[in-house]
Amino acid sequence: MTGPREIVAEPLTREAFAPFGEVIDTNGADSFPINQGRTERFHALATMELLGDDPRGILSIFRGQPLDPLEITLMERHSLGSQAFVPINDGAFLAVVAPPGEFDEAAVRVFLVRGAQGVSYRAGTWHAPLLPLFADSDYLVVDRQGPGNNCDEIELARPIAPVFPSR
Repeated sequence: MTGPREIVAEPLTREAFAPFGEVIDTNGADSFPINQGRTERFHALATMELLGDDPRGILSIFRGQPLDPLEITLMERHSLGSQAFVPINDGAFLAVVAPPGEFDEAAVRVFLVRGAQGVSYRAGTWHAPLLPLFADSDYLVVDRQGPGNNCDEIELARPIAPVFPSR
């Protein structure tokens, strides 16, 4: 049996991640002062996609643990809504993604999401389950609740082993 396929983790930028969703980051974002000038509002960092019958946007907190060994064997997608992950306690993580549509293992990309960034996966974007890099990492999650099957899963033919670029 062949070992896992190694994919180098890319820096997360708005341009590189655009086919899969939106980057949630105050760096370079539109902002304006509110609350008598005491607060800077970073406005509309991402949008929510809510599809299907009777969708509701919900907020949750996920507490994640790193994979050991770091090998991804499963991908999933949520075709009825976007799903956003924003670290609460500076928990850097990996966003392992593939374009919406028929799953293509050759199209998988890996992004290193810094603890000051977040992502919002577009509806239908294939992604790995939560991949925190540190124990007890908390994330504010914005996603869809409502009727309908909103989670498809696929087992990978060959596991993926993210590789961190040399510094």
